[in-house]
Amino acid sequence: MTEPAQVPPMQPISAQGNQPQFQPQPVVDQDQKFNSLLEVLVAKQYLSQADVDKLAVEQLSSGKNIEEIILETKVISEEELTQAKAWLYGVPFIKISETGVSPEALNTLPESVARRYQMLPFMVNEEDKILKVAMENPLDVTAIDFAQQKTGFRVQAHFASPSEIEQKIVERYAQSLSGEVTKALEETAHPEKMRSQDLSDLSHGVIRQAPITKIVETILAFAMKARASDVHIEPELERTRIRYRIDGILQEKLILPRSVHDAVVSRIKILSRLKIDEKRIPQDGRFTFDSEGEEVDLRISTLPTAHGEKVVMRLLKKNLKVPTLPELGLDGLALRRVEDVIKIPNGIILVTGPTGSGKTSTLYSILHIINSPRVNILTLEDPIEYQMDGVNQVQINPQAGLTFATGLRSFLRQDPNIIMVGEIRDSETVGLAIQASLTGHLVFSTLHTNSAAGALPRLVDMGAETFLLASSMKLVMAQRVVRRINPEFKEEYKPEPEVVADIKQVLGGYLDQWCVQNNKDPNNLILYRPKKDLPQNETDFKGRVGIFEVMSISEEVSRMILQKVSSAEIEKTALNNGMLLMKQDGYLKALAGITTIEEVVRVAEV
Repeated sequence: MTEPAQVPPMQPISAQGNQPQFQPQPVVDQDQKFNSLLEVLVAKQYLSQADVDKLAVEQLSSGKNIEEIILETKVISEEELTQAKAWLYGVPFIKISETGVSPEALNTLPESVARRYQMLPFMVNEEDKILKVAMENPLDVTAIDFAQQKTGFRVQAHFASPSEIEQKIVERYAQSLSGEVTKALEETAHPEKMRSQDLSDLSHGVIRQAPITKIVETILAFAMKARASDVHIEPELERTRIRYRIDGILQEKLILPRSVHDAVVSRIKILSRLKIDEKRIPQDGRFTFDSEGEEVDLRISTLPTAHGEKVVMRLLKKNLKVPTLPELGLDGLALRRVEDVIKIPNGIILVTGPTGSGKTSTLYSILHIINSPRVNILTLEDPIEYQMDGVNQVQINPQAGLTFATGLRSFLRQDPNIIMVGEIRDSETVGLAIQASLTGHLVFSTLHTNSAAGALPRLVDMGAETFLLASSMKLVMAQRVVRRINPEFKEEYKPEPEVVADIKQVLGGYLDQWCVQNNKDPNNLILYRPKKDLPQNETDFKGRVGIFEVMSISEEVSRMILQKVSSAEIEKTALNNGMLLMKQDGYLKALAGITTIEEVVRVAEV
């Protein structure tokens, strides 16, 4: 039996005949009363009084509805207008893209009814017989009554943006994610439909037959279609939510009843060959999954939480094409410096940044360039994310004693030319990396620091001798990843004066250089953003690109390492030598229409 989802307390609902009557629920500013939509827009500072006066004149001259005029003139967004209407009528507002849609709720209304009334069910409480829906017009009592008669539930309606409702109806009813999961949930509600099976049987047939395993398969297939890098299965008090990390951002896509959580986790554990009955400690495993001819490796991590075991699945695609350095986002002087330094036969090259900033992808791209039959390349990774022909890749195994440090020590006896160490984590690994570089090897690795200049003092803090570090370091690059604007659906706009001033302050002389190269006017800057009226099957952003700062270790920087100067002083010297900061690189990419200023600020502010 499906457990009910948690819902907030309802306002009293009066009866008309045998059917409950819809009654709006004030949820925002309950003590503040508004008499008109324009009054709300002014009070919420969406519009100035001057804007309202212009709209009033336009309404008198055209005879159009005030909402029509607002949407036509685009003085505020559709979402802001909908929020204002929600405040005016005291009805809850919901942004569907930030809320998971329960497949059970979706199953209560057929698509034809959802389209007819622009009504999307997103949460259901079967115990209290409550259905929550997002609507373009929640004041449509006829639609509410029809939905209540059709479903047998009391309907709680929420305001939502009309274009988002239309888009999500198409997505949710068209995608197999909710539909197939709903079918599987129906089978779990009828035990006689479920086939008995040996949990140790991992044959392809059994995996595809059981309802629970069908849910797991559907969750993973959707992750591959959506280009997700991670899937989070998170237990809550009365539900389980499924979130996908797409282009670096977590998005809630599905809600499952809490009753199936343990079964879903057990299925994943079976596939990963983990201990099903061990729920007290974290476990790690992996397995391979294929969908429509595409194969992916999954790295599994389980974690005991207050409401049950949380599972995170990292997707690592097999046979993925290694991107080139320009495809990653490197260009200009930074690209030339990287291409020059990787030709040097020895030394250390570091890529720095937080987890998920694309460091490993950059190293793979570099290895792909220098890989040839004439060199012996060894990598020590956790995990192996791409499989490269001609490269000897080793997965660390701490339980068996194979760590970055012990593996690196063994590598030196394998006659390598090039060594890649997944991450420098301790003083022993630092010492071995420096030793390897000084004995004629080219060493690549990653480090968790916020900037390129910050890597050098960090290595000294980890125990590296300054005189050895100064002679072995060749280049340090820091990076982040920003989302690309969907190239087919972007629009130009003129930024606010404050934004222009910030761009000029951050870029300085680089802005003039860029404007000359691209024949642009520095006093009439144009930026780009996703279109507001996207097609229903398109997203604002598609793919990601790196923003970089590349610091060559010049003689001057080497002397500063010996003197143990601060990272701020090292960075100042690097800037004088032509290094671009990540924020500067990001702003140039925003001016070129690759990403948005907001994206750059989101990831590059440290």
